[in-house]
Amino acid sequence: MRHFEDFTVGENLALAPFHVTGEEIAGFTAEFGSLPVEFDAQAGGDQPAASGWHGCAIFMAMICRGWLSQTAFLGAPGVDKVRWQRPIGAGDRLSGVSEVMALRPSRSRPELGFIQVHHVVTNAAGDSVLSLDNPMMFARRSVGSPS
Repeated sequence: MRHFEDFTVGENLALAPFHVTGEEIAGFTAEFGSLPVEFDAQAGGDQPAASGWHGCAIFMAMICRGWLSQTAFLGAPGVDKVRWQRPIGAGDRLSGVSEVMALRPSRSRPELGFIQVHHVVTNAAGDSVLSLDNPMMFARRSVGSPS
């Protein structure tokens, strides 16, 4: 179990790989989408593309399966920036990385610390399809431990 003190600035944490299927795109769109299905123009306009929010849901699966579930994660106060850079289509094989950008012990809650993270999801061609920046909260191993 990794705590706040176990992370270092510049560290890269691998996201779990994810294979996107047309059935998943259709299912997400049917359940959560209020807009018509988008189509991936780069794939000839006939392949469904995941919505940006579906891409974010895929990212959550990738981060949890990749590294987050083995940590003392306590939540996040929000997301500073989300960028949808390319369509995510049926058949895409995604991978990615989370890079630790900064560490800061909480001033008001000594039992936790904030880690600023930059996440990038890429397709099999190595193109960035989604990026996010956000602070994440992690439990500290002990109050007053070195940061």
